[in-house]
Amino acid sequence: MQDAAAKPAITPEIVAEHGLKPDEYQRLLSILGREPSLTELGIFSVMWSEHCSYKSSRVWLKTLPTSGPKVIQGPGENAGVVDLGDGHCAVFKMESHNHPSYIEPFQGAATGVGGIMRDVFTMGARPVANLNALRFGDPSHAKTRHLVDGVVAGIAHYGNCTGVPTVGGETNFDAGYNNNILVNAMCVGLAQADKIFYSAAKGVGLPVVYVGSKTGRDGIHGATMASAEFDDKSDEKRPTVQVGDPFTEKLLIEACLELMATDMIIAIQDMGAAGLTSSTSEMADKGGVGIELVLDHVPQRETAMTAYEMMLSESQERMLMILKPGREAEAEAIFRKWGLDFAVIGRTTDTGRMIVTHKGKVEADLPVPVLANSAPMYERPYFEPVPPAPVLPEWVAPPKSLMQALTALMGSPALCSRRWIYQQYDHMVMGDTVGRPGGDAGVVRIHGTNKAIAATCDVTPRYVAADPEMGTKQAVAETWRNLCAVGADPIAITDNMNFANPERPEIMGQFVASVRGMGEACRVLDYPVVSGNVSLYNETNGIGIPPTPAIGGVGLVPDVSHLADIALKRDGDLLIVVGLERGWLGQSLYQGMAAGKNEGAPPPVDLADELKAGRLVRSLIREAKVSAVHDCSDGGLLVAIAEMALAGNMGADLYPYEGRLPAHAAWFGEDQGRYVLSVSPDMAEEVIERARLLALPARVVGKAGGDSIIIRGDEDPYPLDQLRAINEKWLPEYMSGH
Repeated sequence: MQDAAAKPAITPEIVAEHGLKPDEYQRLLSILGREPSLTELGIFSVMWSEHCSYKSSRVWLKTLPTSGPKVIQGPGENAGVVDLGDGHCAVFKMESHNHPSYIEPFQGAATGVGGIMRDVFTMGARPVANLNALRFGDPSHAKTRHLVDGVVAGIAHYGNCTGVPTVGGETNFDAGYNNNILVNAMCVGLAQADKIFYSAAKGVGLPVVYVGSKTGRDGIHGATMASAEFDDKSDEKRPTVQVGDPFTEKLLIEACLELMATDMIIAIQDMGAAGLTSSTSEMADKGGVGIELVLDHVPQRETAMTAYEMMLSESQERMLMILKPGREAEAEAIFRKWGLDFAVIGRTTDTGRMIVTHKGKVEADLPVPVLANSAPMYERPYFEPVPPAPVLPEWVAPPKSLMQALTALMGSPALCSRRWIYQQYDHMVMGDTVGRPGGDAGVVRIHGTNKAIAATCDVTPRYVAADPEMGTKQAVAETWRNLCAVGADPIAITDNMNFANPERPEIMGQFVASVRGMGEACRVLDYPVVSGNVSLYNETNGIGIPPTPAIGGVGLVPDVSHLADIALKRDGDLLIVVGLERGWLGQSLYQGMAAGKNEGAPPPVDLADELKAGRLVRSLIREAKVSAVHDCSDGGLLVAIAEMALAGNMGADLYPYEGRLPAHAAWFGEDQGRYVLSVSPDMAEEVIERARLLALPARVVGKAGGDSIIIRGDEDPYPLDQLRAINEKWLPEYMSGH
């Protein structure tokens, strides 16, 4: 390569600053046969970062089921694509923006939303729904309130300004996230099945086109920072956090979709992690071509930017396209109309190399296949996790009163209303939202049809920490239940695997077991993984987060006139719980409250029962034989009924438990695979019989009506308005500093 003499020598300190270990740098030297330039080192460092290369996880991710009759595109593209019938398809993915959101919560969360939306619309889809999964530290931690405020504001700002509804999500508080919060953003888009756009730059002599915002110095080393542990100096990484502009993103969406309606585009990809570097090298590699870039043509918003800075910048709202030759002027007219930059910055070649020039000098000359595919793939050593023994129901002390326990749980950070959060999100924009936040799944109508997309995201980190395989199996099954509970046919999942340092065998063991549990659940439920993200090194000063494999599920509601929600509606309806009841209190919220800690094995998941119960519930919804449905999860049966009562502003008269379990275990046990159904008295016998024909236990636990929750034999009726006040109180008071 020419001009190498003009480059500074690469010292071990410079290598370390780029996140490469000494043996990895030696690997790079042997691949190139020479010392890299500083720009080349930067390019390889981001491409070999954990964030971009999945070097610790690829060997295990390959074991997941990723295909099925409705899968149009599985992992390997910007987002997964599934068939919804009638020429429609859903495009979706979930990604993390954890480290940036801790350092700069507003911009970190906002750009996380922007980045995942670009992954979706670069495939040719209009984003129609956003969701998010948020994990914060202990409420008493000095930074937690500030982080909650900034993250929620950032998500609201970006989603609301781009006009995409935020329809669902989850928020947890746990001391395990005190110094390393998680912000996982999910986006679902709608596209025509015959108009999907891919990222392979096939063809020689094609123009490489840059569109969107100008390039600045924000986000340089963002991918490397996202692949490193935190320490006491993490705030110094603030310059590596990108700055977002949702109004530009909105213009970019419209301009790209307008261009996609023509036949000009050969390939398209957003500039996400590693910016120009990853987008150019991955597009060229997938197309089997070389690529030449002239950085002088890159639109820049700062002066005197170097090749290194331009190649590594993660400035937001930028896309890279390969166009048909001769169509540049037509395409440029579209982007100029929308007020966006448009520049031809290079060409595809037949050399198989990425050649980057700036001011007449060659700054990088690298073989594309090596750059895109040479990252190490580690089979890191791991310790197989040993699941703890189950906790018997009688080992957990009963409460003085069931209702007192319920109110304590409903007013706690674990179960209090998240209204303060989701009321900041516009969930009705676009006019197609039919299932709002606060239920089991968000539901968005496919515009102009009677069909709808349902989406949800879930994981219970305390289950995963106790038993990563079973806990992840539960997370997949929980999303399955949430989709079934609104009347949707579950189709596929995306995942966001948030773990600590994989170089520690116990952490790698958690990851391996988690992937195994996910794979088993997805195979049995016929619920493949079509996209995802791995976020490792989530730890500070050697203290890792709880293992958190967030799962995003997407399903299809065939007819929105047969849609269920959690709200009790009919006075006199009988409440029926379907599913096996074991009174499982290990790792439950009740155990944490009663014993001051969580211990023992998490509740087991019976995937065969999940299949049967889900199919039964969907059938009952479509036959209009239930007026409300809610799955049992955190807090167990009594909490599920209380949530249904609050949602419908209708009370419940609950019968004394007369089974073999301790009463508190029956009401607060977190047994899996269960649903609460609100059924008219004349239908109850049929519903119970249909469950029993499937070998699923079913029993009447009470009836809907009144303005209180009554547990007969426990204590006096508890007014619903008082329970609502307790449930709504904690989060607004906490955020106001009281």
